[in-house]
Amino acid sequence: MNDAPRQQGGRFYEDFTVGDVLRHPIGRTVTATDNTWFTLLTCNPNPIHFDRHYAAQTEFGQPLMNSTFTLALVTGLSVADVSQYAVNLGWEEVTLPAPVFEGDTIYAQTEVLSVRESGSRPTMGIVKIKTTGFKQDGTVVMEFRRTILVYKRGHAPARPMPVANIDG
Repeated sequence: MNDAPRQQGGRFYEDFTVGDVLRHPIGRTVTATDNTWFTLLTCNPNPIHFDRHYAAQTEFGQPLMNSTFTLALVTGLSVADVSQYAVNLGWEEVTLPAPVFEGDTIYAQTEVLSVRESGSRPTMGIVKIKTTGFKQDGTVVMEFRRTILVYKRGHAPARPMPVANIDG
């Protein structure tokens, strides 16, 4: 067995180029359970997310997925490609141009807007990105800009590789 530390996937600061568009390969179909659990976990009392009878009376005719769930999901879809070796510094200009409903499959892509060295952390750089979330039919459901502080190659913390104690 090789016990050497290893890094899997993800991009380091040096891997970002302004103008690159990264198509994130994983999609995620959202469910009523996702919506109800997330809404309850965040103490959001708006019935548009969990009361089918109430939601049927709105212009949407059915429950809307909680928008902060959608933000978390679209962000999460980008992590393996964008921020696996980064610290999130914030979101800006979050927009929701179309609704998300139970059963929609959400995908994402990210454009690199700017890349610069960190003035205070020499082992990291600052990357600004624009991420777009869209449905299975291509309808854009979310866009946001995000700033991340990304480790340079060779400076990310090593991932622990625990060993199973199979002998008891």
